Amino acid sequence: MRIRWHGHACFEIENQEVVVTDPHDGRSIGIKPPRVEGDIILVSHDHFDHNAVRLVTKTDSEVVKEPGNRKVGSIDVSGYLSYHDRAEGSKRGDNIIFKFEDEGISFCHLGDLGHELDDELIEKLKPVDFLFIPVGGTFTIDSEMAVDLIAKIKPSIAIPMHYKIGGLSLDIQGVDRFLSNYPEDSIHKVGVELDFLDSDLPEKTEVWVFSL
Repeated sequence: MRIRWHGHACFEIENQEVVVTDPHDGRSIGIKPPRVEGDIILVSHDHFDHNAVRLVTKTDSEVVKEPGNRKVGSIDVSGYLSYHDRAEGSKRGDNIIFKFEDEGISFCHLGDLGHELDDELIEKLKPVDFLFIPVGGTFTIDSEMAVDLIAKIKPSIAIPMHYKIGGLSLDIQGVDRFLSNYPEDSIHKVGVELDFLDSDLPEKTEVWVFSL
C-alpha cells in the first residue's frame, strides 16, 4: 500500500483502489492542489478547504459525505458524526470521522475534529492502524488535545495533519509543538509518500510526519 500527502487534510491511500480524503483546491489556502483521481473520496465536512471534490474525481468515483456504514468497492467505510467545534457544531458545523479498512489494515481520518471524543466513540473507532489527526488548533483540536486522543486510541501510527506549512494561508500552529511531546526515536519523517506492508506496523505508537 501507499500513502501520499497532498497537504492540509488531504491524503491518498492507494492499493487496489485509491481513497482520497478531504481534498482542497490548493489556491484558496496557498498551497499546490492535489494531483490524484480517487476511486473513493471521503469528505468530512463541506468547507472550502476540504470539499474540492471536482479536482480529484473521475467518471466512476464514489463520494461519501455522510455518517453510516457502507461498502464502497472492496472497502468497508464507517462514518461517525462529530463536530467542528466544542459547541456541538453551533459555531462551525458537523464533522464526519471516517474509518475504513483495506485488506485488514484500518485507517481513521478525523477530519476537522474540534472537540474531545467520549469513551463510547473512541471504543467504536478502535483498533486503528493509521490515525490521521489534526494538530494545528484554531479550527480543530490543538496539539495537546491531539496527544491526549492518541494516547486513548493507541493507533499503530499517528499521522499529524492540518497544521501550518510553507505557503499555507490559514492561521494555525505548526507541527513542532505537537512533536515535542514525543521522544525522537518514535518520530519518523517520511517525505511526501510512503510504501508500506502490514509487517511494518509497530507494536507501540509511532508518529509518521509527511512533508511536501
